[in-house]
Amino acid sequence: MISALGIVPKETYLNRDLVFILESEEEVRNVSPDFAKLETLSEGLGVCVTANGSDYDFVSRGFFPKLKVNEDPVTGSLHCSLIPFWANRLGKKEMVARQLSSRGGTLYCKHEDTRVKMAGKAVLYSVAELNIGV
Repeated sequence: MISALGIVPKETYLNRDLVFILESEEEVRNVSPDFAKLETLSEGLGVCVTANGSDYDFVSRGFFPKLKVNEDPVTGSLHCSLIPFWANRLGKKEMVARQLSSRGGTLYCKHEDTRVKMAGKAVLYSVAELNIGV
């Protein structure tokens, strides 16, 4: 894991994804993983690095080479596990998160018991009309 990530995490967790807690936002921003090695890790669908933020409650990046997506710009599914983690760690129910990919994105997060809520800005990707036969 360390050679695939290129950095030694201070903590590591496994849920659907491998989650690496790093020391700082700067470490999250600068991590440069070996995607071929990440793809061979037996545990986790994806790999996440996260840390406390300076302008945000927490920051993250998500890598999914097993799904042929080296880095996902903003990952809602990843935040479904990060929100409860950071809510517990920070003692907060509402947080603002930032995914630090090159495109990046801000998520407004709320932890409500067994549910998480996220909001943010999105870009319209496609419009389609389905015509189902008569």
